[in-house]
Amino acid sequence: MRAPVLAIGDGALGFWGALREVFPATREQRCWFHKIAGVLGAMPRSAHPGAKKALAEIWNAEDRRYALEAVKSFEAVKSFEATYGAKFAKAVSKITDDLDELLEFYDYPAEHWQHLRTT
Repeated sequence: MRAPVLAIGDGALGFWGALREVFPATREQRCWFHKIAGVLGAMPRSAHPGAKKALAEIWNAEDRRYALEAVKSFEAVKSFEATYGAKFAKAVSKITDDLDELLEFYDYPAEHWQHLRTT
């Protein structure tokens, strides 16, 4: 079997560990659907509407360049972090700790992004 170019999955460490061992060159994309569920699970329901909007600004950027600018200047992340970090540090770290893997899909053609963001 040839190595896959990209693997998409949730935070299951066993999957990523096995993938790195068997196919070390395969790139990793974390699933936004699972990530958002994890973030929202670490917050009270009253914070969900604002958090969903802030998260959409990160994963719904028009292209990789814009996403990198947002990450570099921390506009989207800082907004999320500034708004929710003091009360919901665990929820914020779920995004900031995996940001590179969450934005991996931008390295592929735009017509594939919708399918590459989630499992």
